[in-house]
Amino acid sequence: MGAGFINIFWILILLWTFFTPLYRQKRIQVERYRIIRGMERKRGSRVIAMIHRMESLSILGIPLSKSIDIEDSEKILRAIRLTPDDLPIDIILHTPGGLVLAAEQIAHAIQKHKAKVTVFVPHYAMSGGTLLALAADEIVMDENAVLGPVDPQLGGYPAVSILKAIEQKSKDSLDDKTLILGDVAAKAMVQVYDSVYRILSARIPAQDAERIARALTEGRWTHDYPITCEELEKLGLPVKVGLPREVYELMELYPQPMQHRPSVQYIPVPYERRDGPERRPRGDL
Repeated sequence: MGAGFINIFWILILLWTFFTPLYRQKRIQVERYRIIRGMERKRGSRVIAMIHRMESLSILGIPLSKSIDIEDSEKILRAIRLTPDDLPIDIILHTPGGLVLAAEQIAHAIQKHKAKVTVFVPHYAMSGGTLLALAADEIVMDENAVLGPVDPQLGGYPAVSILKAIEQKSKDSLDDKTLILGDVAAKAMVQVYDSVYRILSARIPAQDAERIARALTEGRWTHDYPITCEELEKLGLPVKVGLPREVYELMELYPQPMQHRPSVQYIPVPYERRDGPERRPRGDL
């Protein structure tokens, strides 16, 4: 009797361990849909969220990092196909970048949509994410959000740096593999510039498109350089500051994996502005 009870107890523990993360994930998914649907009703648009955060797998707790890939392009292209031509699209974008092929496919689909497309950037949209933002009719950012350069990378190295390294050496001292890499790097530089220029020239004058495309693709900055709203405006890109509340609420539902010791802590409520030195969280007794 005792052994049977213990066995039942451990079976219940295992079932709880298995189903609790699944239930929690399902609840988060429902809440995401609720916020997206509310934003769609409020703005009269189709809302598409592409948010790449490092999340934990439901059961094993293994950190899983995401970036723009073919699966993303397939899903977003399908969402755009399911959207009427006269219905605006709002894209909530948070990504470190990813596959050039996938990013260009999404960018071209965004550009072809006849109604207005708005990209919201709550934190960052780097590399391929910047390419998607450039394809939109309007870019709306948090005041501290950033975009990034779109210069091509080969084997973990900037294409422009590969070409500069080859220029500084005699061709006789280089092996065939390096020369081939240099040839591919040169082609990548041209291709990415042409892609960015085509996207920009559909929205802004050709002269401005050429200047901005050159700045973003020529290797002026390191690939992870954060281009702020102020710098984007100096470049000539029309950027608006101020995101809908729903965008921040949705970001909260894409949590990072829990750490044993949190590196950032604060009381997660808005604070009231006061004249004196003491400030209390709104709603405190």
